[in-house]
Amino acid sequence: MGSNSLKNPLLFSDEVEPGYVKNSSFLKSSVKWGLKIVMWVIFIAWVGVIFLYPGEIGSQLVEKIINATNGSVFGTSGSLFLVFSAPILLIAILAVAHLIISGEHVFEKSKSSKKPGFRLWTFPVLVDGPFGVVSAAEFIGITLFVVFIIWAMYAYTLRNISLLTLFDISSSETGRLMLELTGLRCGMLGLLCLIFLFLPVSRGSLLLRLIDIPFEHATRYHVWLGHLTMMLFTLHGLFYVIGWAMNGTLVKELLDWKRVGIANLPGVISLLAGLFMWVTSLHPVRKDYFELFFYTHQLYVVFIVFLALHVGDFVFSIVAGAIFIFMLDRFLRFCQSRTKVDVLSAKCLPCGTVELVLSKPQSLQYNALSFIFLQVRELSWLQWHPFSVSSSPLDGKHHLAILIKVLGGWTARLRDSILSMSEPELSKTTITASVEGPYGHETPYHLMYENLILVAGGIGISPFLAILSDILHRINDGKPCLPRKILVVWAVKKSDELPLLSSIDMESICPFFSNKINLEIDIYVTRESGPSMEEGKVHVASSSSCPFSGRSMSPLVGTGNNLWSGLYVIISTVGFIILMALLRIFYIKPYNVSTWWYLGLLFIACMVTSVVIFGGLVIGLWHLWDKKASANDKDEDIDRIKVESTPSYGTVEDKDLTQNNPESSTIIQYGTRPDFKEIFASTSRKWGNVDVGVLVCGPPTLQSSVAKEIRSHNIRRQKHDTIFHFNSHSFDL
Repeated sequence: MGSNSLKNPLLFSDEVEPGYVKNSSFLKSSVKWGLKIVMWVIFIAWVGVIFLYPGEIGSQLVEKIINATNGSVFGTSGSLFLVFSAPILLIAILAVAHLIISGEHVFEKSKSSKKPGFRLWTFPVLVDGPFGVVSAAEFIGITLFVVFIIWAMYAYTLRNISLLTLFDISSSETGRLMLELTGLRCGMLGLLCLIFLFLPVSRGSLLLRLIDIPFEHATRYHVWLGHLTMMLFTLHGLFYVIGWAMNGTLVKELLDWKRVGIANLPGVISLLAGLFMWVTSLHPVRKDYFELFFYTHQLYVVFIVFLALHVGDFVFSIVAGAIFIFMLDRFLRFCQSRTKVDVLSAKCLPCGTVELVLSKPQSLQYNALSFIFLQVRELSWLQWHPFSVSSSPLDGKHHLAILIKVLGGWTARLRDSILSMSEPELSKTTITASVEGPYGHETPYHLMYENLILVAGGIGISPFLAILSDILHRINDGKPCLPRKILVVWAVKKSDELPLLSSIDMESICPFFSNKINLEIDIYVTRESGPSMEEGKVHVASSSSCPFSGRSMSPLVGTGNNLWSGLYVIISTVGFIILMALLRIFYIKPYNVSTWWYLGLLFIACMVTSVVIFGGLVIGLWHLWDKKASANDKDEDIDRIKVESTPSYGTVEDKDLTQNNPESSTIIQYGTRPDFKEIFASTSRKWGNVDVGVLVCGPPTLQSSVAKEIRSHNIRRQKHDTIFHFNSHSFDL
């Protein structure tokens, strides 16, 4: 390939294998668009009903639906489930068909021929403040939620005033009733927000995959919604407590557990569990006492169960759909996490970083933007920590690698365990790993930009090692990927972290890659004024060989096989409906069961039972199918032996950054930080009027700095300047 290769994306070069570039058939495209339209119609109608429900029009509409459907075997709870929960489950089921039809992402020529332009998801609007970096799309979502809350409180207040005019009571009694009615409305509004609260934390959810929002991004929405929901529930309880105190019945009401009607005591227990989770999730507590935050957040089980006991089945059915999707994801994660995973390689690097190479089956797919949750049972049976992958899926079919910076107690104990394994007298030390995932973007969007800027802070270089390896492998294999200009900006505190970048032997992966892409690497060592006195000294990583027993990561994950994960959702949902119907036909109606809290408990029991029995049946068949498929994989042992015998880190030298990668331009600057204003300005002058994807992985301060300069540049840009697109790849709990 000649020098003209740099002028055209690899996707359209002659060396791309023809089988990789393909266009969807008209029928396939038509079905996909049809499914999208149907899902959008259902979603808009569903959100519309929720938005209008606090007002008279919405309330009357829901009442008409209830009157038309409550004659069914499911009664009023079934009617409310149909209005508030069924639509999101139906979208999830349709998402199954959409994902199966879509298959793997198909690169289209139109993607590269589009004129540069702004995108709502990648244009940062807010860069400072409590929300962190907020894109234009996220800002629109926040605004709509704020409008909804204001509108709902206004509508509910008007309804409360109208209701009070029907009673001839004293002014003091009017004030007390107004407090209790306002508390009732806050509780209802909290339930409407609760519908959305559990959707973002369903890690392998088909819904998140459908809209391609990775879990690390969706977690932020869960945090925002959690604060809003708990504020409303707290006001709900507070207004009732004040009203009961004014009436002199506070203790009696708090301990009341009605047979028919709202049971107060379960509500108190649910609220207390929610308050514990809320307080310990506040950023100062979460940052300094992460384990306290993690353990108290398991109280969500108490919160959900006692909420059902508090409001009964027909009110709980309003939020049941989203909670059911969360249950499906949680049970699937539980099944996957029971599998012990072989650690093929464990190394402690001189810069205070641990590298683990984990065994995985060929059927378990991931991309360079993925991450996993890791548990090491010798350290803790309860703690799970998220890590970005540092390997490309093209590095090998049966393994993936992660880099772990030693920063806290858990990571320090992990390092000590690996070091002890390398000592003969302590060779009995083992590492028993379990994994959840991989999760992440459905589409490897780093391949969708012709021009990339990768901005990393410290260990944030880890996912970019995977991205660089992925791009180089694709170039070498003739697979489609758009990037042709790549700028890596890496800020580190000390030079002992520099050898991490030397771990990629770019020339070995893709000989003469400089003829196909332009790669520049700018490194900033912020806390050293010059090269270390030990520059050029060989740093040896402490490695430990781990016994291989043939145990790989379980493929039982929502981001895994589309057909099986779809069957899991569909059959579990149908099973839940069948169980509820049988329960009402053969138990609730014949025995005239009318106790609200008991009906709520039965509702929860049916949800759990359907997930465990019907969903468990699918999971069992899925496991057997994958086990049979893995047994037919003849290349498995060869690939694993190669992984074990070819360590990705051996001896590294600080001075080898440019020698190991002679085809790239590497500049190291000491005692300074990246000047992103100058970086983006110079890049714009060199690259011209193009779209540039900026991927950032690092602390919040780094993300804010980059986002602020991108926003400033894009607002002030001239007609022929570059448009920068902000993409965060940081996981911040």
